[in-house]
Amino acid sequence: MSKKIIINIVLLFALVLAISCQNDDHSFGDLSAPTNLKITAEIIGKTADAPNGDGSGMVKFTATGDNTVSYKYAFSDGTSENSPSGIFTKRFTKTGLNKYTVTVIASGRGGIATNITTEVEVLSNFRDDEAVQLLTDGTSKKWYWSASEPGHLGVGQNDGDATKNYFPNYYSAGVWEKAGAPASSCLYENVLTFSLDADVLKFELDNGGSTFFNASFASIAGGSSPSDECLAYNSAGKKIVSLSPSESVVMANPNHATQTRGTTMSFSDGGFMGYYIGQSSYEILSITANRMVVRAVMGGNPALAWYHIFTTTKPTQAPPAEYTKLVWFDEFDTDGAPDATKWTYDLGRGDSGWGNNEKQNYTNAAANVIVQGGSLKITAKKEASGGADYSSARLKTDGKFKFTYGKVEVKAKLPTGVGTWPAIWMLGSNYATKPWPACGEIDIMEHVGKNQNVILSTLHYPGHSGGDGNTGSKTIPNVSTEFHVYKTVWSPASVQTFADDVLIHSVPNDGTLPFNSDFFLILNVAMGGNLGGNIDPAFTQSSMEIDYVRVYQ
Repeated sequence: MSKKIIINIVLLFALVLAISCQNDDHSFGDLSAPTNLKITAEIIGKTADAPNGDGSGMVKFTATGDNTVSYKYAFSDGTSENSPSGIFTKRFTKTGLNKYTVTVIASGRGGIATNITTEVEVLSNFRDDEAVQLLTDGTSKKWYWSASEPGHLGVGQNDGDATKNYFPNYYSAGVWEKAGAPASSCLYENVLTFSLDADVLKFELDNGGSTFFNASFASIAGGSSPSDECLAYNSAGKKIVSLSPSESVVMANPNHATQTRGTTMSFSDGGFMGYYIGQSSYEILSITANRMVVRAVMGGNPALAWYHIFTTTKPTQAPPAEYTKLVWFDEFDTDGAPDATKWTYDLGRGDSGWGNNEKQNYTNAAANVIVQGGSLKITAKKEASGGADYSSARLKTDGKFKFTYGKVEVKAKLPTGVGTWPAIWMLGSNYATKPWPACGEIDIMEHVGKNQNVILSTLHYPGHSGGDGNTGSKTIPNVSTEFHVYKTVWSPASVQTFADDVLIHSVPNDGTLPFNSDFFLILNVAMGGNLGGNIDPAFTQSSMEIDYVRVYQ
């Protein structure tokens, strides 16, 4: 190749590059940095007698400049704020007279930026001496999670809806709810100490070496579970607590004076109040000498606000009801039909598929229900002919055995196949005079083949019927290949359900609920329906096998 050809190629490439660059410049317009950048600071309440303001800590900043598209403020207290107009009012919350550095970054067309820095000295005299006294008793005071109180942990929306943004409308923990499993019980070991040290408010969290982490932040302590869990974490060390007026959405509510105290606590060095949600600032909604309610916006998710209730008297959990006397059982150790002295049947299609649009016809035929080899087998089958596409069985102790309160254990292996819907459950025996859901329903275990290995447990009662049942779930491995023990502990205080001693669900019980009278047991395998969903066309048959059913009181 000649030198002339090489030179021409190089010139051509340079020309293309130049044209490309010109086109890029044209897409941005004139690329020029902001000029004549100025910033003014108007200290609210400033007078000749009060040159540093009225004590509110409020300063109105105004930034101007030529060729400027937008502005951003960065403050030496670690906060920042975008301000397209250049006007922003900032509340500085550190108590006393303090000097702050303020930097304005002005962005021009194409992203070219210029900045300018100034200083402002402003007085903030916000104090809440009563709150400090209640927190510390003037010296030091310990606080604990109010675990015996419903709603001691909860979450709700954080938005401008004044009817819902000041309480945990999404979820509220039941009494001692987190005590039921090692993955959450560490929460109740927290001891929160507030103290005064030379008029400086301080805070220390003793977490016993383990913190209950919101799943979104589990990686901070090396966790990876999709659920909240207790993880080893060092929370030691005193944190400085600064108080400031609240700026939450609650403060904009018409009735905010009855909904929040309006004081925010901010903890230094990443301090937090026991449940790790990536937040170090907590708004005090209410506080007395022995009870405190706080609200905190979740870190990384400003749409959510968490609520905590604390008490100065450490709650003690009443020992769980000891149901150890075996009062009724079936070990299924005699081959043939189920024991007629213990079991009866629901038969037929049921009205509207037993109320759930189920597809099976229930029978008492041996092909659908039989005791064999030490197990009860309830088999759902696809039928080649007849009135229903599928057959199955539903056993119950209605008229044979009923009881109030106790422990039920059922050792079972579940069927497979999309569309299967096995259940181990209980129904109020007064269903004839108090039709469902008034009679109450306790679903100890439900499973659907379309969601393999996820165990559901649900309570149905007025206000929580159908799809609005009070429900919980847990992933339990190998439910269709191995036997697992499904259990409920039902007492005047609560209804708790377990799979192999793993807590699935816990609901506080009281006199307003229907879970304080006799119930009977039901075992069945449904097909399809509202929960089971579409059935796999290739399904032929599958069984729920039950090794034993035992009831203790």
